[in-house]
Amino acid sequence: MNIDAKTVKALRDKTGAGMMDCKKALVETDGHLENAIDHLRKSGIAKAEKKGERTAKEGIVFSYIHHGGRLGVLVELNCETDFVAKTEGYSELAHNLAMQIAATNPLAIRREDIDSTIVEHEKSIFVDQAKESGKAENIIEKIVEGRMDKFYAESCLLEQSFIKDPDKKVGDLLTQAVSTLGENIVVSRFTRFAIGEESSNGQPH
Repeated sequence: MNIDAKTVKALRDKTGAGMMDCKKALVETDGHLENAIDHLRKSGIAKAEKKGERTAKEGIVFSYIHHGGRLGVLVELNCETDFVAKTEGYSELAHNLAMQIAATNPLAIRREDIDSTIVEHEKSIFVDQAKESGKAENIIEKIVEGRMDKFYAESCLLEQSFIKDPDKKVGDLLTQAVSTLGENIVVSRFTRFAIGEESSNGQPH
């Protein structure tokens, strides 16, 4: 069954579940939104949305040094209690996030964290490219929107495809961890260091 992106987004907005989880739920419920919500709630995935409203002030700063010592990452991962911060599942999540940052060098954690001047610069390039095609204005808007979505998917940590499983987004990992560990979990900031390069700082602006 073909599930359109708008329905997937609507389900994701209502439940806070990951993109792939939403799509699977819609496929299993023949595209029925309310039934898909029930399906996600029964599986525990939708619970992550309410947990996301709770304060996360505990956690760890995880360090990852890539082979040879020429590349390193620090990532601050917050949760609600010290108990969860000390679990193996939490450490594994932090390790996976640090490896992701080391491999992909994202600009920011979320799209709203990217400097507006960078966003406007990228958008202006895409607009100029689209205008050269000679297409109608409404088509140009859709082209630019699609290219901006791709830019965000490459540049924002939580929107990137997970390097160990490209069918998942990094944000889906976080959602699953919230559901499994039972607490709100937040990636607060990161810094990536590489020999001969300027450090990239994933703090919100």
